[in-house]
Amino acid sequence: MSMTSYHFSKGFTLIETMIAVTILSLAIVGPLFTASRAIVAAQSSRDQLVASYLAQEGIEYVRAMRDNEYLAAYQSGGASVSSVAWNNFLNNPVQDISAITQCRMPKVCTLDPVQGAVSPMASCPNDVCTPLYLLTNGVYSQQNLSGSKATSFIRTIQATDVSATEESIVSQVSWSFHGVPYSVTITDHLTPWQ
Repeated sequence: MSMTSYHFSKGFTLIETMIAVTILSLAIVGPLFTASRAIVAAQSSRDQLVASYLAQEGIEYVRAMRDNEYLAAYQSGGASVSSVAWNNFLNNPVQDISAITQCRMPKVCTLDPVQGAVSPMASCPNDVCTPLYLLTNGVYSQQNLSGSKATSFIRTIQATDVSATEESIVSQVSWSFHGVPYSVTITDHLTPWQ
């Protein structure tokens, strides 16, 4: 009876090595892909939050325009303070602030709190409105000042005449992230002070 002895080498074959490399690659790529998706989701959420604040700022600024007109009419005195203030808010530009009627559809306005101005624009064809710049003090502005950083956020304000005593204000902020367009729209209805 003859016994055959087999000698095994103490190493990996090429196939075993390739299988080990494939398993190791899959073990590393999965968590890296998940981490990169989490970073993209965090950046997208950050942009969504900033856009929401910028849109709300647009509404608050127009509301302040109406309130300032009421305070000015109240200080002047007279019988119909509320209606005078409402008419001034709708029709009379004050300083650098355009009358809100200049922002009625299809026209849009841009808002620059640094300049204290709501400026009418004919339209923003193909989303070519002026983007906002982030200033060194953390304020968003239409101005490209020294040290400011261009953003992808575009803010527009539109007004719609609902009735003689009601104005619908729409503040929209749009931006693009990784080639995908996004927007946040906030609508508010303003009426005269009673």
